Amino acid sequence: MRSDRRLRRLVVDERTTYLWSVRHKHRDGDVCREVLNLYRDGTRTRIVFREGGAGSGRVVAEGYFFSGCVADGPGNALNLREPGVVRALVDEAEARGLLPGGGELDGWELFPAAAEAVGLRRAAAATPAAPPGCPPGP
Repeated sequence: MRSDRRLRRLVVDERTTYLWSVRHKHRDGDVCREVLNLYRDGTRTRIVFREGGAGSGRVVAEGYFFSGCVADGPGNALNLREPGVVRALVDEAEARGLLPGGGELDGWELFPAAAEAVGLRRAAAATPAAPPGCPPGP
């Protein structure tokens, strides 16, 4: 049986590798949150998804989803335990110049771009390739 506490490896390119893990956290009087921990060259960056207040639509796993899931509305969810989701979040944070920086990032700021990237990858994977010999599309 696999341990959910172990560090997993994400290879971005030949020079960039992150170790990562996901945790569900509580603090006294604070809201629930899902935390994606990224480690690179001895620096830890936490991408934090805090549960939103009533009406915000921002939901973390706390009994509603599988552990590691975050959502900002119907049909718009990410599973932080999927390597492709972690890669989308890392790519977006790097594009914004936030990695490797250490400290804490608001995951909800990265959520829309990561959800779009994951959705596009899944759509591309589900689209069958044209059979050999077919003319190219318009």
